[in-house]
Amino acid sequence: MPVFPNLPGVTAPGFSAPECAAVYRAIYERRDMRHFSGGTVSDELLQRLLSAAHHAPSVGFMQPWRFIRVRSLQLRTGLHTLIEQERVLTARALGEREDEFMKLKVQGVLDAAEVLVVALPPGREQHVFGRRTLPEMDLASAACAIQNLWLAARAEGLGMGWVSIFDPQQLAALLQMPEGSKPIAVLCLGPVHAFYDQPMLQAEKWARRAPLAEMVFEDCWGQIARHEPGAG
Repeated sequence: MPVFPNLPGVTAPGFSAPECAAVYRAIYERRDMRHFSGGTVSDELLQRLLSAAHHAPSVGFMQPWRFIRVRSLQLRTGLHTLIEQERVLTARALGEREDEFMKLKVQGVLDAAEVLVVALPPGREQHVFGRRTLPEMDLASAACAIQNLWLAARAEGLGMGWVSIFDPQQLAALLQMPEGSKPIAVLCLGPVHAFYDQPMLQAEKWARRAPLAEMVFEDCWGQIARHEPGAG
């Protein structure tokens, strides 16, 4: 089970200790879900989640996220076909882990209550503020919107999975997206039977969460911090 950080009794202005704890709970219990139980998501709840996504930060306030709600069964089937095609190609590229990878099914686009495709819009090159030397900040900003939606969904008791196994050009053609736009995520959203108690890929022994200490340097690359953040 997740281990939450120790929270001080005094919190930032506007957040009580229980409210602060709830934020951390959503972060620590968020999971990339692959198993859904059908059901529905009310329009009111979906709008609430999309509003949370839309309140994400974005460089230069460019707001480079567009959401396509895929409701057509025919389009969902087409999405699944594209994902399966890329899943096979990805498995082959993994070499000795091909068989292991093929055991990881991607059925959410068929089983989840909602499917949302997140895309970057055309005309992004017009936004220079914050992107002159880092043009990929449009993608980083859109990822913030996806994370907002993910955390809000977890707080509402809904599962969400981010599928990135697809050919962007084929997906753009399937959804009749304009030239210059780019799909970056297929989000499966809806009720689940249960949330995983740990990341699925960790449970499947595909990978593990690295220790935080290995990710934090001090002053220069590779210099391990002498003390953990907040340590005396």
